[in-house]
Amino acid sequence: MSELITTAPALSDFLAEAMEADRYALDTEFHREKTFYPKVALVQMAVGDRVVLIDPLVVDLIALVPLLNGPGVCVVHAAAQDLEVLHRSCHTLPNKIFDTQIAAGFLGMASASLASLLAKYEGIQLAKGDRLTDWLRRPLSDDQLKYAASDVEYLLTTAAQLSKELELRGRTGWVEDECERMLETAIVQRTPEQSLRRIKEARALKGKALAIALELVRWRDERAATIDVPVRNVLSDIALVGIAQRAPKTEKALKEIRGVDGRHTSSTVTPMILAAVVAGTNADPPVPLRRGTNEMDRSLRPVVSLVTAWVSQVARNVDLDPAVLATRTDVESFLTDGVASRLDNGWRGDIIGAPISALVSGKAALAFDGNGGLSLERRSGEPLT
Repeated sequence: MSELITTAPALSDFLAEAMEADRYALDTEFHREKTFYPKVALVQMAVGDRVVLIDPLVVDLIALVPLLNGPGVCVVHAAAQDLEVLHRSCHTLPNKIFDTQIAAGFLGMASASLASLLAKYEGIQLAKGDRLTDWLRRPLSDDQLKYAASDVEYLLTTAAQLSKELELRGRTGWVEDECERMLETAIVQRTPEQSLRRIKEARALKGKALAIALELVRWRDERAATIDVPVRNVLSDIALVGIAQRAPKTEKALKEIRGVDGRHTSSTVTPMILAAVVAGTNADPPVPLRRGTNEMDRSLRPVVSLVTAWVSQVARNVDLDPAVLATRTDVESFLTDGVASRLDNGWRGDIIGAPISALVSGKAALAFDGNGGLSLERRSGEPLT
């Protein structure tokens, strides 16, 4: 049975207990359909057998800071967005996390959902009906409260079982490193180049048009954050690309572009858009957007494909989620001079980084093993792995 916390004293009572625990479970419910930043609607937590649902609409979440900064491990599941919510609400992140989805990946379970983990380890079927309900409406229904509580009710016991399996396989340190990496990248903001790369129509832009698009996307992201609305409400993708291509100099020219409407031709917004166009026009031509492998790396694409296939096979052989071991992007980065990659060092470097280096240096070769798989072998034919 869960407790709904709606007062500061009740929250203080729970936090006093949580501060004494080695681990505590945490999840959030939030909305961001109409805002730039996620709007937290509920925080679910568990310590031991105690499950609480904290209402952030009436209780200040800043009270969580001492717990988050304390020595206890925050147990979460697929926590990337939860961490963003916490940082927005508490201006801090947990000191240490244990993400059950990450842990499951190191046990061979690819992108495991919480429902699949609870079914496997607890024999429980997680209800799905209330996931997309309005969590900001009050009062919350009994079904909503039950659903929210189920997200953390068994998270600690599931994490304990995952931890035991990881310990038996000697992979505890690997998971700790990956969870630390998640914390380090949780609040890293996208660059204009990264934002623009997400727009399919913008990937072919070059020269002045690309420079203008970069200025527009920079302005769009900053304005969306300032007024807290989705970026599409500031300027649609199709309007952004159209403006970049046509480089309008006047409001009249701006109005003729597809996707431009009254929101963009006001006395406030029009000067901002035209200023971004001018800034892009005067900027030095940027490097074309990379879609993955850049132009000078075209000759490596067959190698990347083969190595990625071999990496997937290695992952299956050692019972890892292939995406945890290395993605195609990881392989591309590793094979590109001057680009940092997760394969450069650590356990990934030991398992696949060093063998791939031997391959590209000519000391090893990939061959079919006769059983439908790939084998990385020394030039002499002796297997490397």
